[in-house]
Amino acid sequence: QVQLVESGGGLVQAGGSLRLSCAASGRTFSTYAMGWFRQAPGKEREFVARISWSGISTDYVDSVKGRFTISRDNAKNTVYLQMNSLKREDTAVYYCAAGKLRVGGLTPDYWGQGTQVTVSS
Repeated sequence: QVQLVESGGGLVQAGGSLRLSCAASGRTFSTYAMGWFRQAPGKEREFVARISWSGISTDYVDSVKGRFTISRDNAKNTVYLQMNSLKREDTAVYYCAAGKLRVGGLTPDYWGQGTQVTVSS
């Protein structure tokens, strides 16, 4: 069992930056691939970024490439999402997920409760 708690969301102006954190409980954190998803009002939840258990492999949705960076610290059981050059369309609830990497990408087994990111113009 893994419990995930996100933090770091908030209100930021377009062009600004935020860093989201996701703290995980459980001694098996380092065996899971981790990811970030987001859900904007009236839209389905979408994949944003994922990182392998080792931290060596990462992947991003095209709309955030070059602006967002996912990283992890297995010693701290924490995964991060550094978000730079934020745009209004990045406004969403951001969810942390832990799971397995498969051919199609990250398949979440566990979800956090979400943290709101609002980008104003």
